[in-house]
Amino acid sequence: MSPLQFIRSSIHQGLIVASGKKVIGLDIGYSNLKMVYGESNKEMKSIVRPAGAAPADRFGTRFDGKMQDDFLHVLVGETPFIAGVSSDRAAMWERPLHADYPSTDTYKALFNASLLLSEMSSVDMLVTGLPVSQFKNGEHVAEIEKRFLGTHKITQKRSVEVKAVKVIPQPVGGLLAFMNEQAHSKEKVGLQIDDEARVLVIDPGFYSLDWVLVSNGEVQRQSSGTSVKASSVLLEQAAKLIAEEHGASPQIETLENAMRTGKTSVLLLGEKVELQGYIQKASESLASVTADAIQKSLRTENLSPDIVVMVGGGAPFFRDAISKAFSRLKVVMPSTPVQANATGFWLMGALAGAQ
Repeated sequence: MSPLQFIRSSIHQGLIVASGKKVIGLDIGYSNLKMVYGESNKEMKSIVRPAGAAPADRFGTRFDGKMQDDFLHVLVGETPFIAGVSSDRAAMWERPLHADYPSTDTYKALFNASLLLSEMSSVDMLVTGLPVSQFKNGEHVAEIEKRFLGTHKITQKRSVEVKAVKVIPQPVGGLLAFMNEQAHSKEKVGLQIDDEARVLVIDPGFYSLDWVLVSNGEVQRQSSGTSVKASSVLLEQAAKLIAEEHGASPQIETLENAMRTGKTSVLLLGEKVELQGYIQKASESLASVTADAIQKSLRTENLSPDIVVMVGGGAPFFRDAISKAFSRLKVVMPSTPVQANATGFWLMGALAGAQ
């Protein structure tokens, strides 16, 4: 039985791990920091925060002189950083939007912030993920494991030891979260996701859109991949559409914050602009291109997928177009897609070693 098959079987059987391991499932995205944490024999806890982080001297002070109560103060080496805030709040600092993101100080600051938020002095197992294209490169996996293992000085007064690290393809976490949700839900998707099912998992993030095909409990690497035409490109296209009709475009961070907080409009040149139509139009053109790339990668398979599971913060924006592209398949997503990967990472960490 493969590790993925074991996890799937354990979820369906409702396996309880009694060891009480301290586990963190961590998804450091380009837009959001998602963390699920807690002891493996207790109910998991979750936190979602913006994924902005920069040196502390790049942030101003409030006009009324009060403390910024949403700042997380951490160290990267000996440099004070502020993390877990919207990326547009730092002056003279560009957030990284490239494939080497995991090697940046911003990423390390967000990692340290997650350890701070966990309130743990030691972590028995930390599970995280990489985009499919990076996961296929074993060097990236080894780099993350090396960077996360060991003792980390996260503030002047606090250090946290991470005893074990596991890295998996990001969308697999979302699949496990969906399966866990279905195992405990009265509303089933109509298709039993078991070892015989061929599941296409699509994960639209801010920088990259990833997909994996899971068959026989294994990730089929030749039919999995990454596209950079993700939510950031969608928001750029929406901003262009707004500019064509209103004479100016909002900042991408403004649209991003609106999506994150559930706002339906933004203020532009003194007037409110409703976003739904622009986001919808941008998603239709972008998702169709992405769907073509996914379908092309599946040509090596003799059989088509049985079901499509969409996870990640961009899932709601891409769902309609993906449904049209795979019109013969049921397209589903978990109730909280933005934190689904982190939830699945935690489940894998909680059950690791229970075989």
